Amino acid sequence: MKHLSKKSAKELHDGFIKKEWSALEIAKAHLAEIEAREGEIQAFLAVFSEKTLSQAVKLDRKLAQGEPLGRLAAVPVAIKDNIHIKNEKTTAASKILENYVAPFSATAVEALENADALLIGKTNLDAFAMGSSTEHSAFKITQNPLRHGYTPGGSSGGSAAAVAAHFAPLSLGSDTGGSIRQPASFTGLVGMKPTYGRVSRYGLIAYGSSLDQIGPFSRTVYDNALLLETISAPCKLDPTNLRLKQIDYKNQLEGEVEKKSIAIPYLFLEKLNPKVRKHFDRAVSHFKDMGYQIKDVDLSILEHSLSVYYVLATAEASANLARYDGITFTSRDPEAKTLEEVYDKSRSSYLGQEVKQRILLGTMVLSQGKIDEYYMQAARVRQLMKQKVESIFKTCGFIMMPTSPNTAFQIGGIKDPLTMYLQDIYTIFANLTGHPAVSVPMGFDDGLPLGLQIVAPYHHELDLYKLSRQMELANAHHLTHK
Repeated sequence: MKHLSKKSAKELHDGFIKKEWSALEIAKAHLAEIEAREGEIQAFLAVFSEKTLSQAVKLDRKLAQGEPLGRLAAVPVAIKDNIHIKNEKTTAASKILENYVAPFSATAVEALENADALLIGKTNLDAFAMGSSTEHSAFKITQNPLRHGYTPGGSSGGSAAAVAAHFAPLSLGSDTGGSIRQPASFTGLVGMKPTYGRVSRYGLIAYGSSLDQIGPFSRTVYDNALLLETISAPCKLDPTNLRLKQIDYKNQLEGEVEKKSIAIPYLFLEKLNPKVRKHFDRAVSHFKDMGYQIKDVDLSILEHSLSVYYVLATAEASANLARYDGITFTSRDPEAKTLEEVYDKSRSSYLGQEVKQRILLGTMVLSQGKIDEYYMQAARVRQLMKQKVESIFKTCGFIMMPTSPNTAFQIGGIKDPLTMYLQDIYTIFANLTGHPAVSVPMGFDDGLPLGLQIVAPYHHELDLYKLSRQMELANAHHLTHK
């Protein structure tokens, strides 16, 4: 049943319900794929083999007895290791949480369990979700399944690699500045960052609380829509959760959108790599041929998005990561004798270089004499960005640009931190403004995939899926008639 690992979530679920294959066969096929290739890919920090097989047996029994089954019954799902699963380790890929066992499950995870999904394992990431290449994990470096020696992106690189390598048809990541969309672009997947507050953050280890969102990875648009509607359960435990009604996205993908107009900030894309620009222009031409009006808009304010993000995100990280002090639930340096040494030695020994760098930057911008100069100024520019983007959405239905300025780069290929931060130059603004954004494949350059990013007004995830589905069909047609 090895072929089962190549099937989509929809195909697996439908076949299980029709008794074409059992949940146990599905579980074994995916676990076999992990066993065969995980040593090469390094996508997981933990694989729940016994638990997955046990759950599969229960699902087969439920089906045989005619009991109700959830919408993701028998579908394997991988979970980024900064999202809690009760009684399992949540390390956030950091030594300081190496032995931390979660006392509760995230709301998104509970929604998956209620939907009868098979939670197959926890995936690798940049420690505390701080990075763009999954090179900043304390435990391993994840490879891009499409080309060995290249990064799958970050920080959700493990989740992206798990789906791209067919270890699971679905996975959850988190997106603070592009950490779902950029890995999706690098691995040829669909990756969605929902409207801020649509998916509960309860049970997600915080990096930047006003920016973080849990979202889905998949190989198809339908599967992505299915996973998002599942995890969008209202949650009273997260004060930022909007507690919106769950929407059936998956069965409305072929419908028309209300505003058939797309805004493109061509000036902002002026320095775009010519090879990426060629694929982007082809994607734009496709939508133009379908009757969409293309508008050139001024979004020059986005040139400040990187600066604004690294002031606000690091400030929030500085506050959020203060709890990792060696006292309560974190690793403690055994040589520390005094309280001050516990703090200093534990943080110095167990927090990674990138994490410490961002904490120091965040502490600086929040310090007396700097908070007005940096933090408050960044907050004001963020508000101006929201206003500018909202003004564009008054006349346009979407904003479109590439997801990343390039294809996946070689592991170790970027040494300069600023160059690494520029990987998120096109994705960051959607986190700063809170708008939903999706990355969908738009082509290949030298065998590596490129992603098209589409941003929509608040709560218009369905429209994003409709456009993504149109791009998916266009890609299929292009490959067929190449």
